[in-house]
Parts: sequence; structure tokens; C-alpha cells
Amino acid sequence: MSNLILLVEDDHKLAELTAEFLRMNDFEVKVIGNGHDAIEYAQNSSPIAIILDIMLPGTDGLSVCRAVRKTYNGPILMLTAMDNDIDEVLGLETGADDYLTKPTKPRVLLAHLRALLRRMETIETTAIDSSTITAGPVLIESKSRSVKVEGDEIHLTTAEYNLLWLLAEQPGKVISREELHRKTFRLEYDGLDRSIDLRISRLRKKLGDDPKAPYIVKTIRGQGYLLAQ
Repeated sequence: MSNLILLVEDDHKLAELTAEFLRMNDFEVKVIGNGHDAIEYAQNSSPIAIILDIMLPGTDGLSVCRAVRKTYNGPILMLTAMDNDIDEVLGLETGADDYLTKPTKPRVLLAHLRALLRRMETIETTAIDSSTITAGPVLIESKSRSVKVEGDEIHLTTAEYNLLWLLAEQPGKVISREELHRKTFRLEYDGLDRSIDLRISRLRKKLGDDPKAPYIVKTIRGQGYLLAQ
């Protein structure tokens, strides 16, 4: 189904209320209450997005996210009942694209979900009209959304690919953290959010960039980031 959402939530009442709200807004929803089954379903189905609770019986949400990211490129929105910055950092580092603390108002959840899907659609639409971007050792085939570094294909999440694409659109040009944040999250940067920095760190690791002296994605102190030409 082209509008199928996988909702992974062990609170049965909350899951049904959330699923019903999403169905009222034209989504199909598959509800799963444990991590093991969620991994199996994500690997064998094609949901357009995953809404994933961190606190799950058996396999927790962070482990689920890490496992499905090996094959799944769609957006993952993580939920947690704990207002804890460490959870957010871990969630983003394991491959989540967005993060909300419960209890979350249904309309807020829907807004974040739609924003994730719009960002993915924007990147894919842009890719149709583009072909290949080469920046240093990085080769981006936009139609297939594939990335190679010195000939070796690199698996990137949707969030990582989208961030790389923003940098690759203007190789050699410094793009501010504020601009990257605004284009990524459709929100103004508050000066404190570390989401872009975490994504840059994760992107560098996958590209084989030296974290102490990066030569692919460079940090320009006080200005932002650039993708080396």
C-alpha cells in the first residue's frame, strides 16, 4: 500500500487511538506491539514511514531502529515517554529521522509525520530532474538515491541522504547550520538543537570521513558545513 504506516506501540489503547486518528487522515496503519515482530514486518513490507516507541517489551525501540535501518530507507519517527536528552541522542544515532516525547497530541504527531513524508517527496522529485553529482570522492546518483565513495556503495538512511543532498546541491559552498536546520525540519534554528550536528557526525562515519580532520564534509568554524569538491 502506498500510504501504509507501521505503528510500533505496546500500549494497546494508545496504539488503537493513534491508528484510528491516522486512518481518519487517509493512512493505512499496521499496529505491532513488540520489537521482534516489528523488525520482521519492516523487513518484509514497504511502509512509507515507521512510528516507533522506544519502550517496548523484549527488543526495545532503539534496537528495532538499528536493525531495520540495515534495509529500510523510509522515515522513522521515534516516541518515548521519557523526556530525556540521552534518548534523543541515541535515537538519532541509531537512524531515527525525528523524535517526539509522549504524551504527544495526535495533530502534532500527524504534522511531524507529514513533514517527514514531504521532505522525502521533495528529495525524490528533485532527483527525477537531476542525474549525478560528484564532489571529491563522493558520487551521488540522484535517480536511484545511491551514494558511492571511491566506487564503494554506501547505505544511507533517508535523513542522511537528504542532508548530503542539501550539501551536494552547492558543493564547495558553506551552508549554515541554521539553513540546514530550516530546510530539514521546516523550523527556525533555536541555537541549541544538536540534530544537524549528530546527523553530520553519522554521515561522516558512513562516508569514511576522518572525524578529527574531515576532508569530505568539512566544518567551517562559526559558519557551517560544506561538501568538498
